Amino acid sequence: MPQRQLAFPQVDCADCPIRHRAVCARCESDELEHLEAIKYYRNYEAGQTIVWAGDKMDFVASVVHGVAALSQTMEDGRRQMVGLLLPSDFLGRPNRERATYDVTATTDLQLCCFRRVPFHDMLSTNAHVSQRLLEMTLDELDAAREWMLLLGRKTAREKIASFLSIIARRDATINQNAKSGEVAFDLPLTREAMADYLGLTLETVSRQMSGLKRDGVIRLEGKRHIVIPDFDVLMDETGDDADGGVF
Repeated sequence: MPQRQLAFPQVDCADCPIRHRAVCARCESDELEHLEAIKYYRNYEAGQTIVWAGDKMDFVASVVHGVAALSQTMEDGRRQMVGLLLPSDFLGRPNRERATYDVTATTDLQLCCFRRVPFHDMLSTNAHVSQRLLEMTLDELDAAREWMLLLGRKTAREKIASFLSIIARRDATINQNAKSGEVAFDLPLTREAMADYLGLTLETVSRQMSGLKRDGVIRLEGKRHIVIPDFDVLMDETGDDADGGVF
């Protein structure tokens, strides 16, 4: 069966939708030209594997459109989703030639890729990219610590609310109505995948989503389209303190 063509645009760095959040966020025009010379795009269909753990990776990349999942497979065949890559997130390690996790597109996906060796060499001369990469790495560490709290201490309802708030805040295609205050987005995961990611059963995920809908915290339109009438109300359901957690 031929692979369908994904209608993702290829744009100049200056017009990129993740330009001000990705690894190139602080680059000047001449630095962007350098990145342009070593970049290329790769598109993946939902469900397609990008790389398997242990495979050699000749590129690093930023997610431009869509969402990818990081998974680990244990010796007995059990798989655990350990992370999500959302728009502007960075995939790969410049100084590591093999992948640590299985990476799979959970939605149709576009990556802005850079050849790994030239990108690694550039880090020693481009302070803007290296500093931004360090910031993103530390943000990723903070997110991992917050996720430990979510999995270890939060109730099922708080887990679902926290997950929805993370996606809403990070989704590059977020649609916010300034007049009504509503926030809308498409869930990147099925309920089965959400259960796996959050350490819950499918039945619990469905029950908690229905509860949030019944209480007016969210509206469900179709299978995956979520509307949040009041984001502050959703945040109240996450169990975080008044200052709000950073994910």
